[in-house]
Amino acid sequence: MIVLLLFATLFIALLFGYPVAFTLAGVSIIFGYFVFGIDLFYLLPLRIFGTMSNQLLMAVPLFVFMGVMLEKSGIAERLLNIMSLLLGRLRGGLAISVILVGTMLAASTGIVGATVVTMGLLSLPIMLKKGYRPEIATGVIASSGTLGQIIPPSIVLVLLGSVMNVSVGDLFIGAVIPGILLVGLYIAYIFILSIVRPKDIPSISTDALTEFKNQEGFVKTIISAFVLPFLLVLAVLGSIFTGIASPTEAAGVGAFVATLLTAFEKKLNLNILKEVMRETTFLTSMVFLILVGATSFGLVFRGIGGDEILISFIHSSELSPIGFLLIVMLGMFILGFFIDFIEIVFIFMPVVTPIFQAYDMNLVWVAILVSLNLQTSFLTPPFGFSLFYLKGVAPPSVRTSHLYRGIIPFILIQLLVLSIVMFFPEVVTFLGSQ
Repeated sequence: MIVLLLFATLFIALLFGYPVAFTLAGVSIIFGYFVFGIDLFYLLPLRIFGTMSNQLLMAVPLFVFMGVMLEKSGIAERLLNIMSLLLGRLRGGLAISVILVGTMLAASTGIVGATVVTMGLLSLPIMLKKGYRPEIATGVIASSGTLGQIIPPSIVLVLLGSVMNVSVGDLFIGAVIPGILLVGLYIAYIFILSIVRPKDIPSISTDALTEFKNQEGFVKTIISAFVLPFLLVLAVLGSIFTGIASPTEAAGVGAFVATLLTAFEKKLNLNILKEVMRETTFLTSMVFLILVGATSFGLVFRGIGGDEILISFIHSSELSPIGFLLIVMLGMFILGFFIDFIEIVFIFMPVVTPIFQAYDMNLVWVAILVSLNLQTSFLTPPFGFSLFYLKGVAPPSVRTSHLYRGIIPFILIQLLVLSIVMFFPEVVTFLGSQ
């Protein structure tokens, strides 16, 4: 009864709109006092300090800094312009360029908000001007902007690695093939749609392509546009996959390289540095405040035997491992409609991870499934954060209904990839076994 009352109080408080971090901590302290008494105030600081001293979590502010700095450098804008012209003769080439640049940004930053805003500002006006339907343009941008959830270096994978006690390097390797599969299906959808409904996905005019190719230094422009983002990806992922650096160290390398690239582009100055540091501090503080609240909740939940009750309930119901996994995936998908992925990771994963371990499941595979599932939380109405980010930078002619209709096919594609990974675990484990 205490466990049910704890969850009910937390859920009601969240429905009333109280901040998640303070709701988690406040409700947990109230219940914890009745469970532990005054000892709670000795146990809780020790647990919070133990969590905050986890070196793995140092990667979060460093990856955030790297992503924000790259956004300010202007590299993404040039890459999008070049790629859209290179693929201009292909019908749907502009949309495919947006997907590929979104993939490159995902592999460079891992920050969904920065990617969606950047892509929205750069590509949405161009796509609308070229005659793309608003639904298609917004769907492509919002979905490609969320690729940072699954393509390394993904902040959600760093957080899952910390919560589930799994190697972040193994998670990054396991996420490569699912990420590539997702990008491939996005591109295939656009290509098929361009054949079925060619009026909705026009190609770039021949005059614009000819003018671009006749420019002086044509080849040099292309090379420079691709080399700089590739260097950043190589510095981060290359150092992790080759074993030269841990994910935390690689995040530091990435932050340093992103700063160098911004300086190379002659965009680095004191004002830019202040903006980047301010945004990094804001985003990092939000993540860690929720983490403190979730740590308090986890302490109280386990203190009242909540995890043991849940495990015994699962065993008594005689659910198969796949049956339990399906229930968890469905629950997370529904929760993603209403709350943020960080809250889902910190509140629910500590509860269900022991049960996955009891079922002797591969936690790397489970974490990739969770990451793919949480990716949809950025896209699913009514509270998909990517949709909010994009609406904030979209022209007035783009309505919320356009965003909601345009994103549905991409949600279905993500659910298809989630199903493939669920029933074919080799998609995740193949590279790690090499």
